[in-house]
Amino acid sequence: MLNVLARVHVDRVAEPLGRWLVGKGVVPDAVTVAGTVGTVAAALWFLPRGELFAGALVITFFVLFDLVDGAMARASGRVTPFGAVLDSTCDRVADSALFAGLTWWCLGVGEERVLGVAALLCLVTGQLVSYVKARAEGAGLRADGGLVERAERLILGLTGTGLHGLGVPYALHVALWALAAASLWTVGQRIVAVYRSAREVERDDPGGRPVDPATGS
Repeated sequence: MLNVLARVHVDRVAEPLGRWLVGKGVVPDAVTVAGTVGTVAAALWFLPRGELFAGALVITFFVLFDLVDGAMARASGRVTPFGAVLDSTCDRVADSALFAGLTWWCLGVGEERVLGVAALLCLVTGQLVSYVKARAEGAGLRADGGLVERAERLILGLTGTGLHGLGVPYALHVALWALAAASLWTVGQRIVAVYRSAREVERDDPGGRPVDPATGS
């Protein structure tokens, strides 16, 4: 949702920066990996120690690398299947680190065990949202859209984290519980989208194709 709304404005900054980095000989995959390593390091260093505001700022900085690497790939004309898989994999790692760090804080120095449940739900459902889409596309089906995608998860999670670090009461509680509920809803939306897509395929090709019992595909 926000991905589409913000893309035009973000590209105005990312595209020139991407072209400049390509001109300096930097490759997109290096930026992808650097952003992921930075995000993971910041999430697992700042958040468990309770340095939530600083952690949110540093994580946001490294998350923005994900916008630049795509612009670099387009500028260099090197949009490769490997790069796409690497980018998607690194996104999952970075997202997991953010919510794992929050869960660690909740169950540790934050002493927020109930909130830790919300953080853990965000971690699990965020992976499920992405997995359903990837598995559907691998089967030749569609599972696009949904209430919250990666941009929304990061914006809500990082905003709540930063505000809580500044002392805003219940900012993180509201953000994580709202995100957990919205992510569960999104998983359901994508399952329904896959079901409808599968029905369309069945109507177009009643015979279907054989299913591999080892993989289910």
